[in-house]
Amino acid sequence: MKPSLLVWAILAAALLWIGLRFFERSMVFIPSRAMYAHPGTVGLAYEPLFLTASDGVRLRAWWIPGPSVDSPVMLCLHGNGGNLTDRTDKMRLFHDAGAAQLWLDWRGYGESSGSPDEAGLYRDALAGWAWLNAAKAVPAARLVLYGESLGAAPAVELATRVPAAGLIVDSAFTSLVDMGKLVLPWFPSSLIRFRFETLSRLPRVTIPTLFLHSPDDDIIPYEMALRNLGASGAAKKRLVDLSGSHNEGFLQTGPAYPKAIKDFLDALPKEPK
Repeated sequence: MKPSLLVWAILAAALLWIGLRFFERSMVFIPSRAMYAHPGTVGLAYEPLFLTASDGVRLRAWWIPGPSVDSPVMLCLHGNGGNLTDRTDKMRLFHDAGAAQLWLDWRGYGESSGSPDEAGLYRDALAGWAWLNAAKAVPAARLVLYGESLGAAPAVELATRVPAAGLIVDSAFTSLVDMGKLVLPWFPSSLIRFRFETLSRLPRVTIPTLFLHSPDDDIIPYEMALRNLGASGAAKKRLVDLSGSHNEGFLQTGPAYPKAIKDFLDALPKEPK
C-alpha cells in the first residue's frame, strides 16, 4: 500500500473509532443540565450540597431527612436520563415509606461537573456512601442502597464493596453488553467500552435484596429481572412485579410500589440500641 493510502486508511480507522465511542456514549448517557424542580416542590425539607468524588469531580446532591431520627437511609442512584429534578415524585414516595434519602447527580448531569463514564459513576456512588458515613454517621444497619435502571449497576457494584443493610434493584438490566445485543444487534459487542456488569456481580451480594420490575417494561426486558434474581447471592431476596412502562412504572403501579419499599425497609433487622 502506498504511504498516502496508508495514512488515509489510518485516519479513516481513527475517525470510525472516535465515531463509535461518541455513538456509544450518546446511547448510554442522556444527561440534562436543566434543573426545574427540587424536593421542596413536592413538600419535602432538604439540604442541597456538593459532594467530591475521589478524582475531584463535584457532584450535586440532595439530603432529605426522614420522618424520624432513626429512619432507614437510602442512598439513591438514578438512571441514565435527565437529572435529579426528574425524580421528585419518587423522593416523595420514599419519604412516605419512612426513609431518609441522599440523592446525587452523576458527573455531567444537572449541576455536577465532569463527564460521565462507567468508572466515574462507580466513584460517584462511593462518594455518596462516604458522605453519609462522614457527615451523617449512618451505620450500615440503617443504610439501604437503591439503584434505578442504569443506576442499579453502580448500586450493585457498591454493595460488593461497602457494608449495608439492604439493596433495592429497580428495573435493572443484566449488563450493558446484553442490552447492546438486544437494542443494537449489529454493533460488535467486543467493541462495547461500557460494561456495567450487574449479573456477574450479584452472586457476591448477600444482603437482603428487593428487585422491582414490570413485566411490561418497554426498555429492559422482564427476563433480565428474573436472571438477576436468580444470580443474587442474597438469602433474603424478592421480586415484586410493577405495572406499566420502564420510566413511569413506579407511578403506574400505584400504592403497591411504595408499599413494596416500605415493607422491605420495615423487614430489615433493627439497629441495636
